[in-house]
Amino acid sequence: MVKMDETQPPALKKFILWKDEGEAWLSCHPPGKPSLYGSLTSQGIGLDGIPEVTASEGFIVNEINKKSIHISCPKENTSSKFLAPYTTFSRIHTKSITCLDISSGGGLGVSSSSDGSMKIWQASNGELRRGLEGHVFDVNCCRFFPSGLVVLSGGMDAQLKIWSAEDASCVVTFKGHKGGILDTAIVDRGRNVVSGSRDGTARLWDCGRSACLGVIADCGSSINGVAVGAADNSINLGSPEQTPSEREVGTEAKMLLLAREDKKLQCLGLQSRQPVFLFIGSDAFNCCTFLSRFLLLAGTQDGNIYQLDVRSPTVPIQVIHRSGAPVLSLLSFRDGFIASQGDGSCFIIQQDLDYVIELTEADCDPVYKVATWEKQIYTCCRDGLVRRYQLSDL
Repeated sequence: MVKMDETQPPALKKFILWKDEGEAWLSCHPPGKPSLYGSLTSQGIGLDGIPEVTASEGFIVNEINKKSIHISCPKENTSSKFLAPYTTFSRIHTKSITCLDISSGGGLGVSSSSDGSMKIWQASNGELRRGLEGHVFDVNCCRFFPSGLVVLSGGMDAQLKIWSAEDASCVVTFKGHKGGILDTAIVDRGRNVVSGSRDGTARLWDCGRSACLGVIADCGSSINGVAVGAADNSINLGSPEQTPSEREVGTEAKMLLLAREDKKLQCLGLQSRQPVFLFIGSDAFNCCTFLSRFLLLAGTQDGNIYQLDVRSPTVPIQVIHRSGAPVLSLLSFRDGFIASQGDGSCFIIQQDLDYVIELTEADCDPVYKVATWEKQIYTCCRDGLVRRYQLSDL
């Protein structure tokens, strides 16, 4: 494991902000140094309807508008922009929302809840469109196919299901896993999909014939997250031992990434089923995503975000550690990424910005999943709310 020290980029140091009657408290946590504490005080509302805020010694308010405030800590050469939700949807589910996704056209959302329900809703206003009923027990994961007209879900009932977003019918059910399905990935346009399960296997499925095309990996440990990505030409994915089925579509030159409960991050060739690398982290891996054809991110239960290069994966490019809270979701976004954690923090890091964007208001409730459409970011949380943020509000 790589320790955090002053080689960590300044933008990754952490701010915490919480409100209290016109006053907010600030803290900045530079790696390997004592934390700096301060406060913000509102002097009242200006004529433009925006609060006039001053910061205590050591902090500066750079900019403020109705939806965001940009604060810097000059001593540590770091700054964060805190963004409030543009709108909040409270009527979709009554309990904790465990997963969500937004359709490719941005018109629809789908989400699953710990109350056992899965629903499709209007992304603009949160208005319910239809319920997707058929899983027994909790639905762990749900996502749209690239068409935006079809939904893929996986549940604790060990079933993978495909649904019509238009009439809520379940068109396909895949059976074969022996434990709950924890994550899924769609290959190309969606003729094949991948699932990861508590039974320790990752499986490839043929959607047209609702059949399993093979067990891609059997690792003896729960697979918490899966990701599929196109591989750079320089990466040796190996060759299949057997001729792939003609029902496999789009698996060639693809990598499969598995975030495992046994502290291992596994990468293999999706078509070849051959190992590419096995990386051991500091704790259970919860989630993973590809940033490019050779860069990836993976998050652990003890709050580490590992950035690895598939071409030389033995030593991480960097390890980002903002708190000890579990990293629950990672999403590639523009030239950076969005991460959410179990302490309610959700943040955006971009290469071209010298500040971190913090998505606020989840307080201390875990933010389980993040989805985006253009400049809009949606989050789902244990408090039962879907929050929509507008990056144009910055």
